[in-house]
Amino acid sequence: MSRAKGQDLAPACRALLDSGQAATATLAECLAVDFAALLRAAVPEAGEAAAQALDAAAAQGITRRMALAAALLLRQPGPQGLPGWANHPSDTVRGWACFVAGAQPGLALHERLATLQPLADDAHFGVREWAWLAVRPHIAGDLDTAIGLLAQWARHPSERVRRFASEALRPRGVWCTHLGPLKQTPQRALPVLEPLRADPSAYVQDSVGNWLNDAAKDQPGWVRALCADWLAASPTSATRRICTRAQRSISP
Repeated sequence: MSRAKGQDLAPACRALLDSGQAATATLAECLAVDFAALLRAAVPEAGEAAAQALDAAAAQGITRRMALAAALLLRQPGPQGLPGWANHPSDTVRGWACFVAGAQPGLALHERLATLQPLADDAHFGVREWAWLAVRPHIAGDLDTAIGLLAQWARHPSERVRRFASEALRPRGVWCTHLGPLKQTPQRALPVLEPLRADPSAYVQDSVGNWLNDAAKDQPGWVRALCADWLAASPTSATRRICTRAQRSISP
């Protein structure tokens, strides 16, 4: 999606967003942020060349521009700026921080996830999406390690962190490459999914249901059997909601 979808924002709203003084409230506002203007205001030490690079990329999809902003920030001023960006008033700058953590060289997966956990628990819906998208390539590259680490997140007190554990491993996902091994053998993710089968949060339930609906595109029999097992072992409203969502695309 390009920035053009948000061209109808009021000038005062746009000024606040582009200066980094306010967070976006809708997806349209997220898409409308002028990355070059925001970089000049929020991270002037990145330099004018970096701002011009973002301006030149304004027509590209937002995920590509997030990754580009992170690459530019890693170049100058460098990863030492990450703590400040991760706590910036602008959700877009905090999103850049997600991608900086995802792209920073030399980190093991557990270190990336530890850096990203506060951002996965961010109050802003957009930052929480950027957090898992930023680390998705590393999850794909070390799937077994990721499942082991995220199985612990699936038991976290925060519903946002628990939701991250499910969303980051979705076989098909949104705005991201698919995880082929989980399309073929979705049972590998059960250490993450099982603790969430009766999660009290609708936010988490939706993610787990969507996860299984992804899996049902390739392994419908497995999803049917799993839902039957879950409903027998946990006949709660939460599990019923998850299983209904999970099987919505399976033909009768």
